[in-house]
Amino acid sequence: MNRIKFGTDGIRGLAGTAPIDADTARKVGFAAGQVLADHGTAFMARDPRQSGPMLETALAEGLCAAGTEVQLGGIMPTAALALAIQSQQADLGVMITASHNPARDNGIKLFASGGSKISDAQQAQMETIINQSADPLAGKPAKAATITDNNRLADPYLALVHGLITGWPLHGIKLVVDCANGAASCFAPMLLAEAGAEIVSIHHQPDGTNINLNCGSTHPQSLQQRVLSEQAHAGIAFDGDADRVLLVDETGGLIDGDQILARLATDWKAKNKLAGKSVVATVMSNGGLATYLSGLDVHLERSAVGDRHVADRMAEIKANLGGEQSGHILLPEILPSGDGLIAGLLPLLGLAASGQLASQYLRPFEPLPQLLHNVRHTGGNPLIDLAVKTAIRKVVQQLGKEGRVLVRASGTEPLIRIMAEANTLEMAQSAIDQIAAAIVDAG
Repeated sequence: MNRIKFGTDGIRGLAGTAPIDADTARKVGFAAGQVLADHGTAFMARDPRQSGPMLETALAEGLCAAGTEVQLGGIMPTAALALAIQSQQADLGVMITASHNPARDNGIKLFASGGSKISDAQQAQMETIINQSADPLAGKPAKAATITDNNRLADPYLALVHGLITGWPLHGIKLVVDCANGAASCFAPMLLAEAGAEIVSIHHQPDGTNINLNCGSTHPQSLQQRVLSEQAHAGIAFDGDADRVLLVDETGGLIDGDQILARLATDWKAKNKLAGKSVVATVMSNGGLATYLSGLDVHLERSAVGDRHVADRMAEIKANLGGEQSGHILLPEILPSGDGLIAGLLPLLGLAASGQLASQYLRPFEPLPQLLHNVRHTGGNPLIDLAVKTAIRKVVQQLGKEGRVLVRASGTEPLIRIMAEANTLEMAQSAIDQIAAAIVDAG
């Protein structure tokens, strides 16, 4: 068996093949029960992928073999699971999702008590158990504990959202809602309608195979077009497990995580709600965000890519607002995990109260020209290739102080992600082209 290693957000891959197969899932469940539960209780939920029930069964068997009681919440957003863990004091949580990946993939996200992502140390302990030469489940009973359905796991999350939308605060707003055929489908249109908005729902009929298929926060083109054709005030898009969000203004323009952070920071600073005069984002966030926040006397603290890294840095400096350009927004005083619905709802509430156009209110700063490009590879690490290293150094020298470039391997897919930021789009595109060509040549 190939060694199992956690990525930037759990374990992810092609469903039905290691590590996203039933055998590995049982071992992951057993290891999670050993490291996190100590014969306690685990909550489990999933997004609507076809492979979800298979993994759910295997993970539950592994957890039970470790003596962990399992409660199944069915299909629900990741943040709803995390809040259930926190509010009902479960020992751990398991979210079966590949987030924004296509339907053929699936994944396993793990949460510790309190609803936070598991630590690096806990991951390492689990990897040791999973990867030991002897089968860790050998001789264990298939079900040493119980598995029960719990259709009330989402109740704390629903109560939280209802507390934010009393009085129809979105009355008068026409909103197009793209659910990515994912976990938001059963929740977001209903709750946003209860907030008073006129709702046009798209991509809200999951069939197990259409999650993230040309829709959602990673493919927002159909949302942009629908906002224009409906003459809507704004649009909102989620990913498969609804933990990231992007908005669209009335012109069809995208509002990414950087703009959402800027809007919330502005509002919270004015209300003395922003802790420590700092916002945490990643190295991928636009330089224009840093400049804008500086004008508010707010410091932009950068972390490595991944919401776990953002959360860790926020905890270190006691910040209460952070996130990623991709739309993972962390609001730890509200929720223990990132949530697309609440992160999108808060600026929409401000928009409704402001009387402004979305293109004005939801776009506080003008970003620097920035381009992102993914290069798929067949294996190994192209970033150690000498020609690739040389191309990156050359681009860095060309940009000098007028831009920056970041090249990294994806933690969830066989991709090399390239970000280039410069004073002009032409400079950024040239940087992307040079590095991408070197990676392709390296195989």
